[in-house]
Parts: sequence; structure tokens; C-alpha cells
Amino acid sequence: MTTTLDAKVQDFLAQQRIAVAGVSRDNSRHPVGNLIYRHLKKTGHEVVPVNPQLQSFEGERCYPDLPSIPGGVDGVVIVTRPEATERVVQDCGRAGVRRVWMHQSVAKGSSVSPAAVAYCRQHDIGVIAGACPMMYGPGADFGHTCMRWFLGLARRLPA
Repeated sequence: MTTTLDAKVQDFLAQQRIAVAGVSRDNSRHPVGNLIYRHLKKTGHEVVPVNPQLQSFEGERCYPDLPSIPGGVDGVVIVTRPEATERVVQDCGRAGVRRVWMHQSVAKGSSVSPAAVAYCRQHDIGVIAGACPMMYGPGADFGHTCMRWFLGLARRLPA
């Protein structure tokens, strides 16, 4: 069954409880996961931080991995290096997470791993392999809206 990117995005953002794997204590060098975490909170989601190196993040308990989160989550935004993305999607399989968004930045790299995308597809996990959740939905800022338009024009949005 083929689903459009817009349908995948709407389904993902309709979920209430979303984890962000890749929040960081170093906001100056690794701000993207932190920005996405704050954006999702601001748009009304219950957001769970995930980083095996942190005990807490912005006053909330931070979990080392997805299976450790009590009650689970409906989806996860992954903001890690591609090799770490592979471990996170395997955790999705173990934790029953059915929706994954692998972040891709225009300038600062990508979390997308072809092996992780293949794992998601083999295990019936819905996957958005690229782009940024901050480009969609309520609260999308002007810069991200322009980025979405430009990437769409250049045919660089995920399929």
C-alpha cells in the first residue's frame, strides 16, 4: 500500500506520545533534537527524551532507550548518526513502536540509514526517511515552511 508523504506526516503528528531519540546536553553543537523536542511539546504532544548518556533532560526523566519508557510511545523522531539510527529502529521493534521519523537536515547531516529504513519496512513500522517534523503542522515557522517548499520544488522530500 502506497501512502503519500503528507499522509505519513499527518498520521505521525496525530500521535499524542512521541519520543525524541537524540536530545543532547550540548545545545551548541547538537541542537536539532532539542529543538524538535521543544517544538513537539509546544504543539501539545507528550514528548519523551531518549539519550543513553543523560539521566534527565530539561527537568524530565531521560530514558536510555525506547523499551525503557513506561507505557511506550506512539512514535519516535530519530536525531542521531545513521549507525545509531539502526539501533533505535531495532528498539522500536522490541518496544512495539509503529511510527518512525528519521530526521534529515539541509545543512547538518542526516539520521537516515538505508539499513534502518529496510528494517522498518520489513517489520511493518511506518517510516518517514528524511525531512524535519518542524516543517509540518501547526506551529511551523517561516524558515521551516520555506525549507519545505524549496525541498519539494527540488524533489528532495522523502517519498
